[in-house]
Amino acid sequence: MLLIAKISGLFSAAMVMVVLSPSLPSFPPAEAIRSSFRRSPVFRNADDCAAAAGGFGVCDRSLVHIAITLDGAYLRGSIAAVHSVLQHSRCPESVFFHFLVSDADLEALVRSTFPDLRFRSYLFDPSVVRGLISPSVRQALEQPLNYARNYLADLLEPCVRRVIYLDSDLVVVDDVFKLWNTSLGSRTLGAPEYCHANFTEYFTDRFWSDPRFASTFAGRKPCYFNTGVMVMDLARWRRFGYTRRIERWMEVQRTDGRIYELGSLPPFLLVFAGHVAPIDHRWNQHGLGGDNVRGSCRDLHPGPVSLLHWSGSGKPWVRLDSNRPCPLDSLWAPYDLFGPNPQ
Repeated sequence: MLLIAKISGLFSAAMVMVVLSPSLPSFPPAEAIRSSFRRSPVFRNADDCAAAAGGFGVCDRSLVHIAITLDGAYLRGSIAAVHSVLQHSRCPESVFFHFLVSDADLEALVRSTFPDLRFRSYLFDPSVVRGLISPSVRQALEQPLNYARNYLADLLEPCVRRVIYLDSDLVVVDDVFKLWNTSLGSRTLGAPEYCHANFTEYFTDRFWSDPRFASTFAGRKPCYFNTGVMVMDLARWRRFGYTRRIERWMEVQRTDGRIYELGSLPPFLLVFAGHVAPIDHRWNQHGLGGDNVRGSCRDLHPGPVSLLHWSGSGKPWVRLDSNRPCPLDSLWAPYDLFGPNPQ
């Protein structure tokens, strides 16, 4: 059983650690900690924002809760994502961030970059999922922190009944309160769906040829959805035990032969595809990192844009630093806070 232990620190925000045994792993300082990020501008609430009068505890019902991962490799993207959310929120002080971290020292960096940010951080023990992860088509997809989203219902305080999960390679260019207020109806999870995609390609021939597995989608109309942008009803998630359902599929993959190839995505599809509350596509203009092809550039999908997502192998900060950007990488650059504060 997962235990959640709060760690006291120098900051008002608490650290939360998920452990499976009294022996905790050592988390070496991330290389990115030694890099510098500029301090974010301060973004203030409008006068009529609900949380402006005070009462900013994590259980405050007026707050919007956002979960995002922080690690050395994607830290620059995570900081840019937070910056974009604050800049475009009408009530930025009413947004509460939950950071899933690989290194406890990252909290100090967040505090120095966003001094007024309301957040808590949660140190994720990789041993929770290490025995469940199988090799993927990209090594980056095998990192344990990619699977931390599976455990949000266990990590976050029970009073947090809904959360928006965001990947670290995106920027929000609209008021995130609009996404927060999306109705999920009776569903546990909401996300933009892409029903034109070839759903069968996310699973192996072995999966589709074995009736035990192929029958999983019987009576469902499954569509692909990207797990980098999700609205999650954590109360329903806890009630119906979805963490364990996802883990069971990961165990099948490890012990019964390969039934999928793409990291943390297929278990979500197996559990939720066909049972997703559809969200407007404007909230995940994904694939801007190229279709797993080095150096490829992608265009925007037709329609309005509220969120730009560099899913794929190409990341905008890497391409910008190498002076080989894709045209749309210029839309990410204004949110980049990497570099020292001007003197």
